[in-house]
Amino acid sequence: MLPMQPLSRDKADTLLLLIACCLVLAPHALHLPHWVTAASVVLLAWRIWITFRGNRMPPRWVLAPIAVLTLPGVYWNFQTFFGRDAGVAMLVLLLACKLLEMRAKRDLFVVVCLCFFLMLTNLFYSQSVGTAALMLVATLAIVTTQLSFQYTGAVPSLAQRLRLGATILGLAAPLTMVLFFLFPRIQGPLWGMPSDAQGSHSGLSETMAPGNIAKLALSEEIVFRVKFFDAVPVHPALYWRGVVLGNYDGRTWGKLRPAKNGRSDDPGSAARPRPGTIIPKGSPVRYQVTLEPSGQRWLYALELPLAAPTLNHNIGRFTNDLQLVADHAVTTRIRYELSSIVNFAMQPDEDQIALQDWLDLPPGLNPQTHLLAARLRRQSDDPGALIRAVLSMFRSQPFRYTLEPPPLGHNAVDDFLFTTQAGFCEHYASAFVVLMRALDIPARVVTGYQGGQLNPNDGYLTIRQADAHAWAEVWLQNRGWTRIDPTVAVAPERIEHSIVRMFPTPAFGTWIPFDLRKQSWLAVTRLRLDALNNGWNQWILDYSPERQRSLLEILGLRRVDWSTLTLLLILSGSAAVALFALPLVWRRSLHDPIEEVYRRLCLRLARRGMARDLHEGPRDYAARLAGIHPSIPPAKLQAIVRFIGAYEAARYGPGSISAGPARRQLIHQLKTLLADI
Repeated sequence: MLPMQPLSRDKADTLLLLIACCLVLAPHALHLPHWVTAASVVLLAWRIWITFRGNRMPPRWVLAPIAVLTLPGVYWNFQTFFGRDAGVAMLVLLLACKLLEMRAKRDLFVVVCLCFFLMLTNLFYSQSVGTAALMLVATLAIVTTQLSFQYTGAVPSLAQRLRLGATILGLAAPLTMVLFFLFPRIQGPLWGMPSDAQGSHSGLSETMAPGNIAKLALSEEIVFRVKFFDAVPVHPALYWRGVVLGNYDGRTWGKLRPAKNGRSDDPGSAARPRPGTIIPKGSPVRYQVTLEPSGQRWLYALELPLAAPTLNHNIGRFTNDLQLVADHAVTTRIRYELSSIVNFAMQPDEDQIALQDWLDLPPGLNPQTHLLAARLRRQSDDPGALIRAVLSMFRSQPFRYTLEPPPLGHNAVDDFLFTTQAGFCEHYASAFVVLMRALDIPARVVTGYQGGQLNPNDGYLTIRQADAHAWAEVWLQNRGWTRIDPTVAVAPERIEHSIVRMFPTPAFGTWIPFDLRKQSWLAVTRLRLDALNNGWNQWILDYSPERQRSLLEILGLRRVDWSTLTLLLILSGSAAVALFALPLVWRRSLHDPIEEVYRRLCLRLARRGMARDLHEGPRDYAARLAGIHPSIPPAKLQAIVRFIGAYEAARYGPGSISAGPARRQLIHQLKTLLADI
């Protein structure tokens, strides 16, 4: 087998550039159309093949049709040439095509600039710590590539160039930190664009139909995190109130429509419920919520919050049914603090006319359910006894809690109660509320989340889409609205632990994406990574103007205006630059460049076991090395002798050069000789 020939410098530098481009383009494959990713891969593979074969670049009459044909594809996919997604797709294709059209050094600079710009566009889609780490690696690859193309003559090894690139990034770090902490902050996300910057968000909506919540059961997407200032309540008490639903059309639950009495779900002006609306039966629990962008208005809170939170550039309010909402959709990560009561009586003095809104049922549907209600009503007229009878029916009959319930017909509740008897939490909550209304008991559906997973690494409780849940509320005399969760009657382990405990095996051919069992090493690793990502979100991505003001107050600077902040930024930035720049300048002024090259030769030979003795001058050192020439390859020995001869003539010769172009040429000659040793 023939040994592999070393790559020429041009090929090596080009391959390094292509590796940098791949690092920049790879994350975009997660969100770009498949044809854009496929076209980019084909063009990159073509460029790599050309590099290895040493072929000529394709002529422009070949590239021009390819570039032109991509434009209709982008427009067909996005129906526009503008905006985030269409713009990024066009830049990706432009970079892939430009790599096949590099004919001059200026083309290299164009490719490098495109790489830097496309690297920044990755932050439009993800700002996680993993993305940041990948972008740091991509930046190092781009800087190293740019350095490689700048060398003339001998080129240092790849390890040396990478080390120099890392040094450049390290020198920029102090100034970067100063800019991060002191540059005036703006409200909202730094990496966002109008209209399509946030994209669409999955999760709970303003409606609930059979199967809606079951679809979220396998989603590991994080909805919000909670940091408790007091003791964490037990798992069965962790009901995170979201959307209250009261309008039912026979299949789908929606927001309660305004009734004749003028009641609606629109938020009022008060940030607190009116006195008597909530009667606490215990001490409040204080906690902080970090809510991920949802594109919706509602805010999640442990049932039941005592007051709406204070939000930046948004206002939290209560609706009439004690749902917590914001004035504007949540399109960025927000943090708010709340106090909640887990044992309470809610609206015990509710107006009887208003309660009629929670009794409506569509006429002509679910006749069997109405017959069951009539039979139960004949047995008792006590609401508490009727509720217990319905829950006992769920426990005693063969009802099943499943992620894949059978489809339901026109009379959905009848089919569920008397035929399929299999469903997810939304099936049980919906059937229970319909049955309560048929019994003339005011009832409504509440959707939100139940439970969460406490991360021992950072103390945060993480609530994911898989924790989505639906339960019921019924109004009882002297007790007000009371939470009844019919899921507990069928699958109590869902409330006691989590849904992952119920479905730890493959479901529908797909593994549950997060095994959170404590015995799993994968779970331990996952929790650590999740804590790392949460710390990144809390301290880096959520560094808001308010947190910047808090930092300045800690430093003793209160009520800092923009002019003072600008002056502080300039002074701190200058100090950061001077901290690293002055030692470099001082070191350079102390060392003669020619002596520095000779010192590097001695260090290199010392690592090979041929250290220079303290008493040896250059000539004696060269003579001793020549005496042990059998252990030194002849080419290396000749390079060492030439190097020391040139150094001796420059340093001690009668015509030694002290300055000017000739001295710079001599230093370059010594560095070239050193590269061959």
